Amino acid sequence: MSGYTVCVLVLMLGGVLPALALASNGSASARLVGIEILSAVVTVAMLLVSQVTDESFDLIVPLVLVPVSVVGTLVFTRLVDAEADG
Repeated sequence: MSGYTVCVLVLMLGGVLPALALASNGSASARLVGIEILSAVVTVAMLLVSQVTDESFDLIVPLVLVPVSVVGTLVFTRLVDAEADG
């Protein structure tokens, strides 16, 4: 087991689980923060997975995940704002 594999496992346990807990409970702004943390952690984890597998085509997933995450955040914010005006 390489150091990168250990980093991925630690990141998944130490980053994804708390972010999922934050994204599933609380107010809309707290859930948005959880989603943002989750997208950042998953992006870094995918970069580490591409380093572990030593395949360059694995970099496509995190490179697509970043803009999709930004757009998703904007949509979520707009829906929360519309619900508050409601």
